[in-house]
Amino acid sequence: MYVCICNGLTDTQIKSAISSGANRTHDVYSACNCRAQCGSCTASILCMLRSGRNEVENASQLPVSIAN
Repeated sequence: MYVCICNGLTDTQIKSAISSGANRTHDVYSACNCRAQCGSCTASILCMLRSGRNEVENASQLPVSIAN
C-alpha cells in the first residue's frame, strides 16, 4: 500500500527502513533516498515508527527459555 504518494513510498519500504534502524521520519526518508514533500504522510510514518518500536520493546521483554 502506498503511504507517501509524493515519493511513491510503500508500507513495505517504510517497514524495511524501520527494521534497518530508522528512528525518525527523516531517517525513513533518507533510507528511501528521498525527502518529505507535502508532509501528508508524516503522521502515518510516525505511527509506523511507534509500532515498530513497541514491537522491539515487547520482544525484548519476553522471557528467555532455557534449552536442556
